[in-house]
Amino acid sequence: MTAVPPERKTGVESQDSTPVLPSGSPLRVVLDTNVLVSLYVFADSRFAPLRARIESGAWLAITNDACFNEFRRVLAYPIFDLSGEQQQGALDAYSASATHRDGLPQAASVDLPRCSDRDDQKFLELARDSSADWLVTADKALLRLARRDRLRGLFRILSPDVALTDETARIGR
Repeated sequence: MTAVPPERKTGVESQDSTPVLPSGSPLRVVLDTNVLVSLYVFADSRFAPLRARIESGAWLAITNDACFNEFRRVLAYPIFDLSGEQQQGALDAYSASATHRDGLPQAASVDLPRCSDRDDQKFLELARDSSADWLVTADKALLRLARRDRLRGLFRILSPDVALTDETARIGR
């Protein structure tokens, strides 16, 4: 890709051909635990561009204690058979590129729909309270909420596949 001088950039170019927001600000994203496992445990090549966008700063990954601690708990599941060192490595890699937000003011005037899986409500709340653009998830209960369109104007709920392929979602809020 030919480099574009900063004064000539339109806001949709980047060095790795990943569109960024016209304002130049990173896309603010909340990633649920199943996406984090794909990115930081299995290095799912299908979703590797998600991690690259986070690590390059094109996307700002946002977490809080509740969401980060769920990731920590899930990494210890026997099904993954991860050593303590592997678990810590995944936590450290995510922590190094994520922004940790706690004590955010509640947007009390904005009611959220209730997720059928109570454990997923924290991701909705974090997305709302941190003014995220997207909640990226593979969780069926959260994706059902996206189809109901009850979060219009707050944030979008997207599957990892849609987050990677929806060009209008990448450059529009």
